[in-house]
Amino acid sequence: MADATIPVPLDVYRFDPARDSAPRYQRYTLDLAPHTPVLSALLKIRAELDPTLSVRFSCRSAICGSCAMQVYSKSRLACETPVGPEVELHGRIVVEPMRNQPVVRDLVVDQAPFWKQYEGIEPHLKLDPAKPMPAGRTNPMSPEQVEAFHDTPRCIACAACFSACPAVEADPSFPGPMALAKLYRFVVDPRDTARQDRLVRIQTEGLWLCLRCHLCTDSCPKNVRPSERIRDLKEMAVAAQGATELGSRHAVGFKENLRSTGILNEMKLVRQTYGVVGTLGQVGQGIHVWRKKPEITKRPHPIEGAEEIEQIYKALDAEGDGR
Repeated sequence: MADATIPVPLDVYRFDPARDSAPRYQRYTLDLAPHTPVLSALLKIRAELDPTLSVRFSCRSAICGSCAMQVYSKSRLACETPVGPEVELHGRIVVEPMRNQPVVRDLVVDQAPFWKQYEGIEPHLKLDPAKPMPAGRTNPMSPEQVEAFHDTPRCIACAACFSACPAVEADPSFPGPMALAKLYRFVVDPRDTARQDRLVRIQTEGLWLCLRCHLCTDSCPKNVRPSERIRDLKEMAVAAQGATELGSRHAVGFKENLRSTGILNEMKLVRQTYGVVGTLGQVGQGIHVWRKKPEITKRPHPIEGAEEIEQIYKALDAEGDGR
C-alpha cells in the first residue's frame, strides 16, 4: 500500500545574480508522503516542474554535507529534514540558501569565506621533526586522550553552523564555529606540538568574538556542539597565556566580579576589562550610562546566599581541573 500523501507548499528562494535585480520566492506545491526529505522535494521540482532550479547535493545520506540550506530560517541538511513536520508546524516550507556566504544561484552559495576561515586555523598536525610518526605502525592513544576530542571528528564541514552564526554576520573576521571546533580538535591532540602557539594566536584572531548564543550547536546535524568547544578553547587560552586580550579580560573579570558578591559591579568590570588607562577612554560613555542609571556607581552589597555561589564556583573549578 502506497504511503498517504499531503499537499506540500514550498516557497523556494530564487536568485540569479547575472540576471535578477533582486531575490524572489517561487511557490511550488507537491503531493508528498510526510517522511519525504526536503531535498527529494526540491529534486522532484527540478525534474518535473522547473529544470532551472539550482541546488547542491551529493550523497543524500547526511554524510557529505553538500545539501545544507535554510529550511524555515534554520540551517539544516535538506536530505534529512522531512516535509511533514514542517508543514504541520508552519503550513508551508520556506527554503533559502545558507547565510554568510554569497549566493551563486538560487540555493547554491559560494563557500569560499567558510573554507578561508578553516584554512586559517592550519587544520593539520604539526609534528616534532625529532619525533616522526612511526612508519608503518599505528600511533595508539589512551581512552582518555580519545575522549578529549569529544565529537569534533564527527564534523562533516557542512557549514550549517557558519550559516547560523550571528558573529560571522557581524564580523567576517570571526573564524566561525566549525573552524574553532576543528582548532580545538588539534589543540587537544597529543601528537600536535603547536598547542601553545595555537592558543596564543587565536586569542587575537577572533576567539573572543563568539556571542555565546549556541545557535551553532542548535544547527549542527552531527551533534559536534561547537559552542562548547569554543568555551573550552577560551578556558585553555586563558590558562596558556592569561587574560591578555580585551575579550579574555572581560570574561575573567566578569567571573571574578560575580563571584565576590553574587551581583555584577559594572564600574569594576569596566576597570577589569580596560585597565586604568583604557577606562579613561570610556568616561564619556560612562557619564551617558550614569545619567540613565545613576545607581551604577554604588558598590553592590553581597546578595543573600552568596556563599552558595562560592560553592558552585569551587565545584566548577574542580571539574575543570579534572578535565
